Amino acid sequence: MSDLVIQKSNEVFLKVDCEPHIKYELRDHFSFEIPNKKFMPQYRNKHWDGFIRLYDVNKGTIYAGLLDKVIGFCKNYNYSYSFEDNKYYGLPFEENQMVSKEGVRDYMRSISRYEPRDYQIEGVHDALKCNRRLLISPTASGKSMMIYSLVRYYVAKKQNILIVVPTTSLVEQMHKDFADYGWDSDTYCHKIYGGKELETDKVVTITTWQSVYKLDRKYFEKFNVVIGDEAHLFKSKSLISIMTKLHHAKYRFGFTGTLDGTQTHKWVLEGLFGPSYKVTRTDELMRQGHLSQLDIQCLVLKHNSQRFETYEDEIQYLIGHEQRNNFITNLSLDLKGNTLVLYSRVESHGEIIFNMINNRKVNDRKTFFIHGGVGAEERENVRSITERESDAIIVASYGTFSTGINIKNLHNVVFASPSKSRIRNLQSIGRVLRKGKNKTKAVLYDIADDCNYKSRKNYTLNHFIERIKTYNEENFNYEILTINLRS
Repeated sequence: MSDLVIQKSNEVFLKVDCEPHIKYELRDHFSFEIPNKKFMPQYRNKHWDGFIRLYDVNKGTIYAGLLDKVIGFCKNYNYSYSFEDNKYYGLPFEENQMVSKEGVRDYMRSISRYEPRDYQIEGVHDALKCNRRLLISPTASGKSMMIYSLVRYYVAKKQNILIVVPTTSLVEQMHKDFADYGWDSDTYCHKIYGGKELETDKVVTITTWQSVYKLDRKYFEKFNVVIGDEAHLFKSKSLISIMTKLHHAKYRFGFTGTLDGTQTHKWVLEGLFGPSYKVTRTDELMRQGHLSQLDIQCLVLKHNSQRFETYEDEIQYLIGHEQRNNFITNLSLDLKGNTLVLYSRVESHGEIIFNMINNRKVNDRKTFFIHGGVGAEERENVRSITERESDAIIVASYGTFSTGINIKNLHNVVFASPSKSRIRNLQSIGRVLRKGKNKTKAVLYDIADDCNYKSRKNYTLNHFIERIKTYNEENFNYEILTINLRS
């Protein structure tokens, strides 16, 4: 008798039967402390100890995508293991031996008017071979081409497909990309967002997670394939709820440009989709000429010494700082090419910057203001107009334009609001990396603020230091310039 007996409960969970002491070892092995737990009300109120446990001792279950980690646990602790089939589901891991890399290359060429790149072929091949994968491929690497190829493959296999994306803009863009590759997406694809009809006879459903996460499990039973675009957002309870309701969906593929760097985040996503596969890197795509060359200008604004009691105090000081907003406005107006200015707070910052830019522009220069209240069609219209312009300025919230928006003819990005989020920063950088007609170079202007009080660094300066760490990890070229501001 093996120490651990592993079988599928369904396509979401594995059942791992073992002695009680091994169960507790599994629980501890798959437990992670949340880095920012001290800021969470549940922890402060002592309703939660700050740990996420991926193995349920009482049910004996763990996410199916963590099978390789369970096997690794057995090998590390010298435990024997065996797989047990059941009448509902097969063995936990079934590799598709019928898929060859050459066959994938020929197939991708046959369904698209664009020539697939080698790393795209390898990514699709690995996904089809393994049935479930978390594919990590940076922004502008052509994730939509890989998604399209998987969709076409499973449509040909007469499978129903659910594609989940984070924003209404991405629903429209995914649909448009499929048509651009040469498919009749209107015939095969149904779009869901903002109150659109949920039911359809079409084989592919493209939806925002907000539109379906409250639906009953029965709605999801027809889907055999689930694809999560921008899968780094799938760590919230609502998105996990969607994935667990898809208990019959054997084929699971997550796509993301980056993860947040924590093991918890990575293992939860791998549990939902499958083991991760690094498709390519941003610096490699630049070297190969697939992306624009990126220069980062880190502009550190030197303020008079300030002492802030809280992070919110500092943010309110910065977004209300007249000279700082003037600097952002003048910078945006002086830049050559199309420029995206990203901010965090709509009324107290974004609207102010937009009005300043709009009031000072000359000649009929196109300026746009984007926030969560702007509809998907209008955002798509802004994107389309910008592709035809040479000096447009888009002032947009991080939430609407930092993820997924595809503007090839974008030359500059300005970080007007400080952020330490690795995911948000890398996704935002991705907005400017796509190559366009006569565009081979892109520039990020990362605005930071030095308000140090004696030897104490201010909050957002520490966030800037975290961004510099990310730039070093990604091998980005950056320069730091200090600029004195008067109060």
